[in-house]
Amino acid sequence: MTSVDLSPVATDPDPDRYLANAYANDRQYVFHSWSAQSAITPTVIAGASGSRMWDDQGNTYLDFSCQLVNTNIGHQHPKMVAAIQQQAARLCTIAPSMANDMRSEAARLIVERAPGDLEMVFFTNGGAEAVENAIRMAKLHTGRQKVLSTYRSYHGATSGAISVTGEARRHDSEPGMPGAVKFFGPYLYRSAFHATTEQEECERALAHLRNVVLGEGADRVAAIIVESVPGTNGILVPPPGYLAGVRALCDEFGIVMIADEVMAGFGRCGEWFAIDHWGVTPDLITFAKGVNSGYVPLGGVAIKRAIADTFRERVYQGGLTYSGHPLACAAAVASINIFEEEGIIANARMIGDTVLGPRLRELAAKHDVIGEVRGLGVFWAMELVSDAAARTPADMATMQRFVAGCKQRGVWPFMAANRIHVVPPCNVSVDDAHAGLDVMDEVLATL
Repeated sequence: MTSVDLSPVATDPDPDRYLANAYANDRQYVFHSWSAQSAITPTVIAGASGSRMWDDQGNTYLDFSCQLVNTNIGHQHPKMVAAIQQQAARLCTIAPSMANDMRSEAARLIVERAPGDLEMVFFTNGGAEAVENAIRMAKLHTGRQKVLSTYRSYHGATSGAISVTGEARRHDSEPGMPGAVKFFGPYLYRSAFHATTEQEECERALAHLRNVVLGEGADRVAAIIVESVPGTNGILVPPPGYLAGVRALCDEFGIVMIADEVMAGFGRCGEWFAIDHWGVTPDLITFAKGVNSGYVPLGGVAIKRAIADTFRERVYQGGLTYSGHPLACAAAVASINIFEEEGIIANARMIGDTVLGPRLRELAAKHDVIGEVRGLGVFWAMELVSDAAARTPADMATMQRFVAGCKQRGVWPFMAANRIHVVPPCNVSVDDAHAGLDVMDEVLATL
């Protein structure tokens, strides 16, 4: 066996020299997602640590967006960085057809924390690919082709994932995957069912879903995919009984239930998986983002035994060159262990119960521009309105003023349509949580 020197090697004595040209090079060479290229002026981020990041001009921001709601353990956690460095020195990559210790351990740790009898993991590079493969598994398992999803949803930007996405970002990709059918999920504040209570909303939403299933032909429906807590479309916490009702409907008609936990999972809602709040076990769970806080791209599908067994003798026709990449899986192993060692799940729950929830409700009572607040753990939304009685969504100019005001005061918020999502790291401190809300309170008073 050949001996290899694994001592660190300095590959660049002055990495900061690139900062001077970062913005100019970005504008000339980088094509940004979800953007009109001439309309954006991206901030150059020079570094980050914990709940904060700083730009090339020396401005520091409290990161209340977690980037894209994925840096669940914050930036540059030393144990995570060390784990990635150690794995890079040992084995950077290996084909998915081979066994690897970090891949195996990551799968074991995920399965042990998943609900019910989800007993295997298929790894992907991110959430959209997880959704693609969950849909493929459901179709092959059932022999059916239709997939139902909600209008207020986002599942990714690849072909199948954008087809089951409900929000308007899907429009330019249509026509999409055949058999993608939409329905309305529960959202009491803007009820599609004229409900006045959570119980009414739940009952009517489930009745509507049943009608859609029957109208599409229950024997033609392969899967119903729902975000356990819809994220980008408003952090819409489902009413009690709704997810159990979806589970029962799937059981009745032999439909695969897919829970999309890409954003809501891994501590974000104060549990390992958001669906744990309701004691429901889906057939498939898609995950990404918080599984390793995005330090290295990773996603996957947690698979129920009955579906995994479909492919015990039958070839699963799906795969990725970087499925279960060792660097990404080493980061996932480190992240899950950090969650355990540092009590991060409990911290997320505590921050939601004692800081974010109470303070946001206080802000809603104080500022008429807030129509509703809702959330769990460190996953909250403020819905801003121009007319509280009519629930008229705040216009884009108002939203942009809010975002600019927060950034000027050192807080980086997350905006989606007329909503501000309050999504700090799962290990955010009580003081930082209050500091971010103090700034938002100040800015809300200027609207």
